Amino acid sequence: PHILAPGESYRMKIHFSSDHSGLYEQLLVFKFKRDCEHSETFDVMRLLEVIRQTPQNEDSQARSEAEKKFQAAKKKTLTGCEVFLRPEVYLRKYPLPQNIADMKDMDMSVQFLISHRDLEKQPLKWGNYSWRFHLLLYLEEYAISTALQECNQEDILVVTHPTEKHILILKAEDVSNMSNVSLTGCMALVTPLNQQFERTYKGWVDDVDEEEIYINFEETFPEEYNMGVRCSIVFSLQRIPLRMQHRAAALARKHLLRDLLFPVGLCSAYNSCLAPVIPNCTRSVCTMTENNPEQQKAIRHILARSAKPAPYLIFGPPGTGKTVTLVEVIKQIVSTQDSKILVCAPSNSATDYLCEKILEENIVPHKVFRLYSISYKVEKIPQLMHCSFNVATNSFEVPTKKQLMTYQIMVTTLQTAGRLVTGGIPPDYYSYIIVDEAGQAIETECLIPIAGLLKPYSGQVVLAGDPKQLGPIILSKIAERNGLGLSMLERLMTNVRLYRQRKTNGFNSRYMTKLLRNYRSHPAILKIPNELFYDSELQFCGSLEDCLYSNWELLARKDQDFPVMFHGVAGMKEQDLNSPSVYNMAEVDVLKEYLKSLIKYRRRNGVDKIGPKEIGIITPYAKQVEKIKATFRKDKDLVKEDLENVLLKVGTVEIFQGKESDVILMSTVRSNPSLTEPNQHFSLGFVKDEKRFNVAMTRARNLLVVVGDPRVLEIDPVWNKLIHYCLKERAYRGINISDLK
Repeated sequence: PHILAPGESYRMKIHFSSDHSGLYEQLLVFKFKRDCEHSETFDVMRLLEVIRQTPQNEDSQARSEAEKKFQAAKKKTLTGCEVFLRPEVYLRKYPLPQNIADMKDMDMSVQFLISHRDLEKQPLKWGNYSWRFHLLLYLEEYAISTALQECNQEDILVVTHPTEKHILILKAEDVSNMSNVSLTGCMALVTPLNQQFERTYKGWVDDVDEEEIYINFEETFPEEYNMGVRCSIVFSLQRIPLRMQHRAAALARKHLLRDLLFPVGLCSAYNSCLAPVIPNCTRSVCTMTENNPEQQKAIRHILARSAKPAPYLIFGPPGTGKTVTLVEVIKQIVSTQDSKILVCAPSNSATDYLCEKILEENIVPHKVFRLYSISYKVEKIPQLMHCSFNVATNSFEVPTKKQLMTYQIMVTTLQTAGRLVTGGIPPDYYSYIIVDEAGQAIETECLIPIAGLLKPYSGQVVLAGDPKQLGPIILSKIAERNGLGLSMLERLMTNVRLYRQRKTNGFNSRYMTKLLRNYRSHPAILKIPNELFYDSELQFCGSLEDCLYSNWELLARKDQDFPVMFHGVAGMKEQDLNSPSVYNMAEVDVLKEYLKSLIKYRRRNGVDKIGPKEIGIITPYAKQVEKIKATFRKDKDLVKEDLENVLLKVGTVEIFQGKESDVILMSTVRSNPSLTEPNQHFSLGFVKDEKRFNVAMTRARNLLVVVGDPRVLEIDPVWNKLIHYCLKERAYRGINISDLK
């Protein structure tokens, strides 16, 4: 045996030899015993992995050095950022006006009543565009700040992260009561209650999960924090996103965007009355959309910039290939023009997805640049994406203006596009500004790249999205009612004549295309949303051959392929004292049994593990998400499945927007017999929201199971239609039909 003194190290050399290529594993066991006569031995085990490969396979089988460095960088602590892009366009503070900041109770405030009256008397028009959005943004800021104050904690346990000592973890007893406002990105002031520490730390909220809040600081913490310290926490709003939107509203007037924001048609100030020449797509590159006439029509008009100065709209219902259309447009532009393209989306996940799809189309990678926010998480960056993260320095870098202008395709979020405006990228530099998921963005958020980076008479704005799905999340009720909750896409489609559907010939394809061919959902899943929201125009164009679940034994209807089911549960809506969110344990139990049955059924059909995007569980309430996850973790059968590591997604409707799964299980939660009395529609809460319903019903490809109380849901005409659809098709299970009455 070798004697190790405290702090001493001992180096070992291990030799490996084999004539055969492959992965070899060896368990290495170290036996330790304390230096005393009667102490017991204990073991420390480490798994050694060795990859042996022939020289000719090294290049193809080993990860590239760049990828290795990138993965290593992901495991490191983010050390900082370097901004080489110098500000040329000033970003004003736009402080909250004192008369709004001083409001004590928004519903009773005199200033609130004045603001409400002014907004009601002056509907949105070009003459009041900037003033109106400034006021709406101020009202929203007030609502967010008020909600953040409710998240402050006077006495809460914090501990340092096990490995990252600059990160504090707040052990919140119930984070779901903070779910009405996003804490991510907010500033946090942390003050120990024990006066011996005598200081306040300033950090930024990095992440929030069910039970913990992670706050990132620029410094490490004393060892006392390893065991936990009681602290007070004060959260405050990160105002830069709002300031970017205020500036965009102001620049809209400076850059004379009237014909873009309020387009009137062919003979506007900058547009010729003559129809533009509409080019055909280049067949050598047009592979993804060649059998889809609606996609082809949209691509040709965008290439011709036929709508400018008006935005070109792509109305993309679920599963109709909206993003595919945008990627094909970009590919066509790159192959036929030297035009510069700015590609944006509201969220980083949507932007990353779009960038990955662009790169999959064999566009030269160095023509594409993904600009990230300097606060973005390194571990979320897709591998080897040419982006603003510098592996060598382990930090984010914002390149110089000259460097940024060397890329033909710039991909970034709407908010981060504001850096390009600040950096002085000329307003006529981009010929195309393309916004995906435009229906999820506040109008002024969508305006950030448009107002600062495009001249409407020379460039073409393209907005793609679905106004029938969830729009932006707004906390201020007055701001939401007066238009802040309406995306630019939805406002144009609702209020501007150019984008209205004509009695004959549908939409005017010079300005807008509605995609009609659905490649995602089984026709039985698609039927109700299609009838309710899309004028029954959607056509199923997918394949029915690959449906794994057509013979699942728990399907209510077994005579033919009908993968939709409603399961009636007479549960009880519950609510904890410390949380406004609600849950329903009876529905959780039903979901658990369905999930276990699906896992067994898949295993009998040769599928051992649940893969990403295979099964998703949706519910409108954050507390129900928490209860579902907790129940699954306690079930001995489901624990074996390691569900969290196989990426089984359980979340609210908002989290699932833009995503899809083979199977969707949904819990509606609301269940209370008293709600069935007349005039109780309001009590349905989130469940009554038609856009939420549409998103939830259109995520599934091959199987949709809805669990809920039909006595409550039948009150609402939309849910009533789904329930009676399942009854008619003999796809109903659960409580007896007579219990509906």
